[in-house]
Amino acid sequence: MKYYIIAGEASGDLHGSNLIKALKLQDSETQIRCWGGNLMHNAGGELAKHYKEMAFMGFLEVIKNIPTIFKNISFCKEDIQNFDPDLIIFIDFSGFNLRIAKWAKKNGFKTNYYISPQIWASREGRIEKIKRDIDNMYVILPFEKEFYEKKHNFPVHFVGHPLIDAIENTQIVDETTFRKENNLHPQKPIIALLPGSRKQEVQKMLTVMLSVSGDFPEYQFVIAGAPSLPDGFYEPFLTQEVGYVSNQTYSLLKHSHAALVTSGTATLETALFQIPQVVCYKGNWISYQIAKQIITLDYISLVNLIMDKEVVKELIQNELTTKKLKQELSKIVEGEERDRILSDYKSLKEKLGGKGASQLAARLIIENA
Repeated sequence: MKYYIIAGEASGDLHGSNLIKALKLQDSETQIRCWGGNLMHNAGGELAKHYKEMAFMGFLEVIKNIPTIFKNISFCKEDIQNFDPDLIIFIDFSGFNLRIAKWAKKNGFKTNYYISPQIWASREGRIEKIKRDIDNMYVILPFEKEFYEKKHNFPVHFVGHPLIDAIENTQIVDETTFRKENNLHPQKPIIALLPGSRKQEVQKMLTVMLSVSGDFPEYQFVIAGAPSLPDGFYEPFLTQEVGYVSNQTYSLLKHSHAALVTSGTATLETALFQIPQVVCYKGNWISYQIAKQIITLDYISLVNLIMDKEVVKELIQNELTTKKLKQELSKIVEGEERDRILSDYKSLKEKLGGKGASQLAARLIIENA
């Protein structure tokens, strides 16, 4: 079987890599060409384009890069035709992938979607495009199955969340070695900073996150570097009190006491490591005003969405200030609030469906090909 897989950001690269491994394990003759990153390439996918060339954040940034986006779309269509896959697998990245899916369906390619576009959060009308252009959908959040099947009469497969497997399959460095290799304080408890993966996002978030570091001298703040950004990008933010690790986010979370996390997949990763967190988000003002008009959710973090209640505090846009961040971080480094969060995290993991998401998704994809 020949598969063409399209992922457009770091989280898609992670889940795509585990899917590739599972597909190859179940079908040793599998050929895979992909859009993704180093993880998908290392898992055995032939890389057509790296997601670093496609990661545009916010409405304004997308508009500025429209010529590049259209060039990528044209290249993708041509590349698919040249590779002539038996099946195309889309991973999240809906703005790009749904465009390609429409073209692919018209041109006779089988289309599967792994990790649903978040149409339950905004622009729910896209369900009509999905019904028209997608042959099979594999969802990873428990509430998505009900959303698609009961609300929109579109059958989907719930496979569980692949982060559970990704975390368990990642080698974690022991704490002593981790601290020594990264020049961290040998004893101070760590507060992890996960500021996102896109340049504009990281610059905004780190400025606010680090503004509270002086109020917690008994802790060491440590930045998790994103694989999409060079180490040198983080240098202006580093001091003797602020540490940095590159491509070691899971080891960092494992050895942390608390975390400040930009909204996204990282909020769920942090929860699965049982680390109390404050969720942060501050975007471009115009982009945020547009987003407010189309996003219909009560929460922005996956943790709160899955649990359908406020498990972790979310500081969004104007609420993300030094004063409020200091207050919320103080609540989770010790005390009742910390204990409550840790208790809710256990219920969260139970809802996610256990191990084996990538293997189940691969098996169903092969069966439905």
